[in-house]
Amino acid sequence: MIPPAAAAFQNSIVLAHEGKMDKRTVRQTMLLLEKHELESATEKYFEYVARARLDRSEPIENDEQAQAEIASDLSEALDDAVHDHSDKLGKLQTIDFGPKMKVEEGAIIKLGGRYFVISVSTGKFSCDGNEVMGISTRAPIYAAIEDKRAGDSFTFNGRNLVIEDVI
Repeated sequence: MIPPAAAAFQNSIVLAHEGKMDKRTVRQTMLLLEKHELESATEKYFEYVARARLDRSEPIENDEQAQAEIASDLSEALDDAVHDHSDKLGKLQTIDFGPKMKVEEGAIIKLGGRYFVISVSTGKFSCDGNEVMGISTRAPIYAAIEDKRAGDSFTFNGRNLVIEDVI
């Protein structure tokens, strides 16, 4: 008997050879992109904070104090981006990207000729020669497609759509 993990691995290889996307490659691509986004957001945060500090060795003018307060608010927004990317990276590391039969976390779906990964929200990226985008399970469209299977139809924003494939 083949262990479940080995069977899942074999299935993912078969799917890749049938012209479908290799989910391991998609996961690795998403992890690398998110690591890059986290590094970039962290770098921007530290650069901004370093430039926004007041020089306490000299008298501080009112407008300098006001600018420092604005800078503090903006640095919090940049800090939020750092935490957002860190959270996405952590989630991507724990999601089961094994083969799926229905729309659930870890599935790749084909909808309107485009591929979407049910995981975390992302911008468009290229993987296995296909354009892909990440969808969070908190996205409004996920509520409309959760637990659907290939061939199932649904309505979203007044449009009737069909799920072409679930990987």
